[in-house]
Amino acid sequence: MGTDKRERKKAGHRARLSAERAAQARYERRRRLIISIATPLTVLVIIGVFMLLSKGTSSSSSAVSTSTTASTATTTPTSTTAKPASAAGKPCVALSELPPPNAPTVDIPIGAPPTSLQITDVKTGTGPAVTAKDKVTVNYIGVSCSTGAIFDESYTRGQPATFGLDQVIPGWTEGLQGMKAGGVRELVIPPAMGYGSTGQGIKIAPDETLIFVVELKSISAA
Repeated sequence: MGTDKRERKKAGHRARLSAERAAQARYERRRRLIISIATPLTVLVIIGVFMLLSKGTSSSSSAVSTSTTASTATTTPTSTTAKPASAAGKPCVALSELPPPNAPTVDIPIGAPPTSLQITDVKTGTGPAVTAKDKVTVNYIGVSCSTGAIFDESYTRGQPATFGLDQVIPGWTEGLQGMKAGGVRELVIPPAMGYGSTGQGIKIAPDETLIFVVELKSISAA
């Protein structure tokens, strides 16, 4: 009787061991299966994450680059006009464009520009002569000697200019004295009696010799 009981216990123990081994074997098979499936998925997930991070970094860099370019474009002027080079030593050249309608002829002294004020009466007017204290009303055309370009004129505006002789460049103050109403005079003005070594804006270069043809319309007291 005692022997049968011990045999039954041994048989039960062996059965439990067999069940545990079978369970352990099933667990190991499932674990290997999960690992075999999970490993490629893990690699794919890692690759995907890396690609997303790389794309994000590239987009961020592009945005920074674009932002920098836009900032540069904003802070850089769209257009700048350089001051013309000095006309010192340059000869006078022929007129480079047609004068406006009704404007008088401009006679340019081609070659080396004169160093002193040159006054030529194209037409003599009548009546009293202009003095340094007078105010005059004139039509005029102005040409840069070194380029032959017209830098200013009153004919296109259709409105003569009125000013006192103490309000203009020395070449005009001196050059218009003695004119009479209805007269036409050409002035060749050296830089020292014009705008000198600074020039005037972008149209009159530094050290530019100026040529004006002036039609005197009327004289009045300043």
